Amino acid sequence: MKDPMNDNVLDILIYLFENYLESDDVPQPSRDVLREELEHAGFAESGIERALEWLEGLSGESAPPVGDANQRSFRVFNGYEQARLAAEVRGYLVQLENIGILSTQQRELVIDRLLALEAEEIDIEQVKWVVLMVLFSQPGQEQAYQRMEDLVFESQSDALH
Repeated sequence: MKDPMNDNVLDILIYLFENYLESDDVPQPSRDVLREELEHAGFAESGIERALEWLEGLSGESAPPVGDANQRSFRVFNGYEQARLAAEVRGYLVQLENIGILSTQQRELVIDRLLALEAEEIDIEQVKWVVLMVLFSQPGQEQAYQRMEDLVFESQSDALH
């Protein structure tokens, strides 16, 4: 059984992403404006705070540094990561890197942000949304973002049929 509070953080992030962060409005709303809007939308205060902290982690400052971005790497997941990220999720991340959607640094940031969700289970749909948010948060990633967006919405339309 999934913890609704953990799902709530991802729900809040997706809500923010779809309603604010993805828009072309510049500048992006402040943390206080986002908090107020989320409270107005009915999200719990504890979930709002955790979601806003999660967003701050998109800066990549909490992710471990990695080597040369142009060099191919082999990622070994440690025991904690293996326990938290199912083989399917780990394989999907490697696939996204192999097809050029994620760089080595972006993969590490995605892993960091997935683990920060503190969800009991992490599935491919959650990975897709986190990858979208990571790519969106980084300048110059429009093409990779568009490719990932196609993957996200392609799978959602397949589920509707």
